[in-house]
Amino acid sequence: GKDPSKVDRSAAYATRHIAKNMVAAGLCSEVLVQVSYAIGVARPTSVAVDTMGTYTKHNDDILSAFVMENFPLTPRWITKKFNLDKPSATTFLYADVAARGQVGQPDYPWEKLDELDKFKNI
Repeated sequence: GKDPSKVDRSAAYATRHIAKNMVAAGLCSEVLVQVSYAIGVARPTSVAVDTMGTYTKHNDDILSAFVMENFPLTPRWITKKFNLDKPSATTFLYADVAARGQVGQPDYPWEKLDELDKFKNI
């Protein structure tokens, strides 16, 4: 769906965004960022970072805590961060996402490397 308040898709965008920025910041060479939500609770009930042993400075527990503390990951925050409620030809269109895939397109807002400074300061 196209409803940005549903975290099924929007949280996948957010976790990909975080993972890409972590790798680009040099914190690891591989990473899986996992979040879980409960109905009626805006913030994730858990955030888990698994670098598969490729972390360079901080272990998975420290990285998990950092993500939980520095990224609200609420449906509202995700929607605003990526303008999911305002698709346009200059950002992304849901029809394009359906046709081209949800990841790997450099023009999608969740593919941007705009959190590098935040991760370099950990």
